[in-house]
Amino acid sequence: MDDDTFVKQWGSEQARDAARSALAEGRAEGRVEGRVEGRVEGRVEDILRILAARRVTVSPGERTRIQNTTDIAQLDLWFDRALTAATAEDLFG
Repeated sequence: MDDDTFVKQWGSEQARDAARSALAEGRAEGRVEGRVEGRVEGRVEDILRILAARRVTVSPGERTRIQNTTDIAQLDLWFDRALTAATAEDLFG
């Protein structure tokens, strides 16, 4: 069902305005979530690429830990540490 069909199902103009507003809000929230997810995925890739370029061995468990982290502040910290880490353990400090 497209947005116009959805909105037309509402009786009053006030109800249609509320439906339009809810749809717009949902789209905005989805865009924000998508940007955050993209930033997290990019940061994870950056960390792993830096470690690989520096020839730092990353165990499967360490790789999974990095890939499963969604806290951007934590990933930013690990990114900074990846620039100088001698081992993957140094990343987690």
